[in-house]
Amino acid sequence: MFKKASGLLTSIRPRYGMALLLLAGALLGIIFWGGFHAVLDATNSEAFCISCHQMRDTVYQEYQASVHYKNASGVAATCSDCHVPQPLGPKLLAKLDAVSDLYHTLMGTIDTPEKFEAERLAMAKRVWARMAATDSRECRNCHAAHAFDVTKMKKPQEADRMVKGLAAGETCIACHKGIAHKLPDLTQGYQSLLNGMASGASHNKLGKGDVVFSFRTGALYLDVPTAAPDAAGDGKLLAATQATVLEQRGDWVLLKLDGWQQQGAERVLYALKGQRILNAALGETLLAKVSAGAPLEDPDTGLVWSQVSLQAWAAKADLSTDQKALWAYGAELYNSSCGTCHSLPPKDHSLANQVSGTLNAMKRFISLDEEQVRFLLKYLQFNSKDTAGAHHV
Repeated sequence: MFKKASGLLTSIRPRYGMALLLLAGALLGIIFWGGFHAVLDATNSEAFCISCHQMRDTVYQEYQASVHYKNASGVAATCSDCHVPQPLGPKLLAKLDAVSDLYHTLMGTIDTPEKFEAERLAMAKRVWARMAATDSRECRNCHAAHAFDVTKMKKPQEADRMVKGLAAGETCIACHKGIAHKLPDLTQGYQSLLNGMASGASHNKLGKGDVVFSFRTGALYLDVPTAAPDAAGDGKLLAATQATVLEQRGDWVLLKLDGWQQQGAERVLYALKGQRILNAALGETLLAKVSAGAPLEDPDTGLVWSQVSLQAWAAKADLSTDQKALWAYGAELYNSSCGTCHSLPPKDHSLANQVSGTLNAMKRFISLDEEQVRFLLKYLQFNSKDTAGAHHV
């Protein structure tokens, strides 16, 4: 049989042979291309997306309760409409990226509800970053900016935000996180960073001259305290304050605090002259121990400032030697709290003394407690227009 086929092929004239080869190649190409697209279409189907229980039992249930699944118009967006690009090149890259999903499925990374929730924030951040990088390309397949009629929106404040967002060129995902799936626990990121600093503080061995940073508000003492670390002291060392170690005795550290005092408000130590960046609040006993330099008048405000230093004791458990971890914590507070409802403003969009007013106006919209708000305030103040680079934020 092989000899007959070989003889038949050799009997074909060369020009006809080339035509047959081209025809066969074309047919094979059509079959391959058709099969290739059939596979792509199959992997874009909703049935394929929820074929594993990790998706079916979690985000698919949330999607079914969203407006993207059930609404007045009856138009539903499927998984691939939001998560798979339409252009072929980006689509193929998305499919290659999805290979990691198969790997984690095999490894059981999110095969229980508890594991899924533990990874939800990290997974959500990857999707949000991808959508922001493409200017919410998949959203815009259905939603066109010129077609919005904000007068039909039920809540005037939402219409106002939409108008401002469109005018500013904000991308869809900046304001619409959690629109089809449950928002992750945004505290996971910054809480883990805070826990890491607390754990590191307990193992720190501090020596004279070491630079440390308070990662939470704690008490200051004039003398080596005998009370518990959380007892009221002679003052308060505020979070994100830099200090120099003079001595360590067990769980207590003698610190040298450098800063500025404003005439008429001496109970507060500020980080920089003319900037309302609070480092410490002092009681009478500590106030009497402050060493002050010559008074200097600020020509812009007429206020009088003095450069000062103070020695006081603080709990080692409140101090970190890792400045990068400190500001990573501040950045996570900022990203998680201020980047959920709108595009994240540049860190240096305000002056240091303006940040407090802005944050006070916005803090009712975020879930941070007072201690976290104070840390976020200081992080933003050190990143403001007129202080950016101070303390190497």
